Amino acid sequence: MPAPRIVVLAGGVGGAKFVRGLRRHVRAAWPDGAGGSDADVTVVANTGDDLWLAGLRITPDLDSLLYALAGVNDTHRGWGRAGESERVSGELAAYGVGWPWFTLGDLDLGTHIARTALLKQGLPLSAVVERLSARWPLGVRLVPATDDEVETHVLVEEDGVPRDLHFEEWWVRTRAKVPAHAFLQVGVETARPAPPVLPALAEADVVLLAPSNPVVSIGTILGIPGIREALLETAAPIVGVSPIIGGSAVRGMADACLRAIGVQTSAAAVGGHYGARSDGGLLDGWLVDTSDEASVGELASAGVPTSAVPLWMHDDEASAAIAAEALTMADRLRARAPSR
Repeated sequence: MPAPRIVVLAGGVGGAKFVRGLRRHVRAAWPDGAGGSDADVTVVANTGDDLWLAGLRITPDLDSLLYALAGVNDTHRGWGRAGESERVSGELAAYGVGWPWFTLGDLDLGTHIARTALLKQGLPLSAVVERLSARWPLGVRLVPATDDEVETHVLVEEDGVPRDLHFEEWWVRTRAKVPAHAFLQVGVETARPAPPVLPALAEADVVLLAPSNPVVSIGTILGIPGIREALLETAAPIVGVSPIIGGSAVRGMADACLRAIGVQTSAAAVGGHYGARSDGGLLDGWLVDTSDEASVGELASAGVPTSAVPLWMHDDEASAAIAAEALTMADRLRARAPSR
């Protein structure tokens, strides 16, 4: 087939692993002769984790994607830059500025300072991301879901007192050990998709949901007015990759998020949460791990064609194989689907 136009909805670390694998696959399948690919890949990143801290605009998921695609991420910790030092964070803590439990490395702070400076010059976040991305040959187009400030907050109760925590405080300080009562996307009602998002979805040949947190990553993207509607209207097949393997979250604490919205931590339940596009949901196809093969029939009966394939992203090669399976499923769905 000709080189496809692919859109990926993604969160941070898990999304970055998947996108690195997708990039590896498309470079092999549709090489451009110069080490890249003729395939067009747009990655729409969650911005719900974003926040202002110590006067700087921090964008955790965008940065995880940026650093991983640039090959400068800390693979041991799973986040931030490789070869970091933390002298500036130490100084900030000494002055009582910022969150002492939310450590930012010095190289990472360079990115945050550059981003904040460009935002204060009047550039929208999507233009800032394009500017920062130009430093490295990412091989994909990285865009924020929105240029507007939409931040995920978590309603909890600590020591008997109701509190509203920014998602990063709940995730990092409490390690999601404090039960979440609800998630709020502050500012989402008036947000608009970043300018590249809707055209990319309208023109896509394939849309992929990365194995990211379905509640606070993919869910936040879907909450931005216009994006869910564009997904329902696109002619491209939509294939999702389960972030749950064998009843456990692959990474992070997605189970705590799913529990808060009443969804079981299982590949079948998350597939049901997204729903079949034929029934007003999102999915035309769903990939689950081989350990969850028993859910294939259940999901198919609910209108979601499902395949069981190995989903552990141990390295780029394994992630590339998963991406290839997702694109193969999209080809099958496209071949038998009526024209939209």
